[in-house]
Amino acid sequence: MATKIRLQRGGRKGYAFYSIVIADSRAPRDGKFIEKIGTYNPNTNPAAVDLNFDRALYWLEVGAQPTDTARNILKREGVYLMKHLRGGVKKGAFDEAAMQSKFDAWKQDKDKGLQTRAEIEAQTKKDAAAKELEAEKKINAEIAKKVAEKKAAAQAEEAKAAAEEEAEATTAEAEATTEEAPAAAE
Repeated sequence: MATKIRLQRGGRKGYAFYSIVIADSRAPRDGKFIEKIGTYNPNTNPAAVDLNFDRALYWLEVGAQPTDTARNILKREGVYLMKHLRGGVKKGAFDEAAMQSKFDAWKQDKDKGLQTRAEIEAQTKKDAAAKELEAEKKINAEIAKKVAEKKAAAQAEEAKAAAEEEAEATTAEAEATTEEAPAAAE
């Protein structure tokens, strides 16, 4: 029986979620499977993989053939590297301790790279938010300037109207006093 390591689709429309399974190569994609060895969620950034490392390694060593996507997932998780290192131990190239130290060094380097990428992404988001804030402050300052100009113009109009009314009142008063003054002289 030829076995495959493949993805079995789940989730809802537009939000795929996959199970990593061991299945007979003749079984349909979402059909009967032998064993579930993990999950893969491509909707997160970075994609979330929950894998039973030991079982995946076992199935690779007994000859299960992964699909392209499953192979990429297994390589990213280090299953292929561990298989390669175990082959070196079997051939006598190095011992178990050297194998484990090489794998741990690779894992630390990979984790450091992921952490660096996450920090860069967080800094990029922070810079973008700061840039948006500056742009918003600039727009708000322009709006406040326009509002202040409108208020100043309205106050100037009101002052001008009040001055005109006062001038009219003063001229009317002056005319009234000039009319009263000749009447009083007679």
